[in-house]
Amino acid sequence: MVQLRGWPSFPGELPVFTPETAPPDPQALFLEWLTEAGEHVLAPHAVTLSTVDADGAPDARVVILKDVGAGGWAVATSSESPKGIQLRKDPRAALTFFWPGRGRQVRLRGPVSPAVPEVSAADFLARPPASRVEAFIGHQSQVLHDPADLEVAAAEAQHWVEENPDVAPETWTRYLVDPEEVEFWQASHDRRHVRLRYRKSGDGWVRERLWP
Repeated sequence: MVQLRGWPSFPGELPVFTPETAPPDPQALFLEWLTEAGEHVLAPHAVTLSTVDADGAPDARVVILKDVGAGGWAVATSSESPKGIQLRKDPRAALTFFWPGRGRQVRLRGPVSPAVPEVSAADFLARPPASRVEAFIGHQSQVLHDPADLEVAAAEAQHWVEENPDVAPETWTRYLVDPEEVEFWQASHDRRHVRLRYRKSGDGWVRERLWP
């Protein structure tokens, strides 16, 4: 425990965040922060997707942000994966971005809806070949009794992708998180962290400073 407390959390120099000058739309500020993070940290588009299972227990995993647009924040997975099944039963989710190299977090949550099949298919076909093969292997999160089974399934999936380069699985789905709240968190070495929350209200957003 002593060692855990001794590890540094953030670099010595942190960016300045002035909430009073933040744009009225959280997407604009998010894209600004994402672009800035991409200049300093690896995988700035990695995001923790949190859902709940059939028993109401929380579940979380790191995925890749695919897009940000009018429909919301987009991630993608198979509808038959654990997260896809959970979203079908309870279509709500939270996304958490954490960029320790910049001392920043972005948190958002809201309802989730699947994109139209054409958009989901285009998302899949834009994936690198190895990623498409992985998706066709299937059995995600199921028990693997023999690693040799994975090698066989991977070879079969690769052959299928090579023979059908323009085919996407019907289960591949792009999911859109339409946030009701978006919070931006900027660390400060004096622990007076700066927090700004956007809360949806009607057709616009209310901006609120939060205590650290």
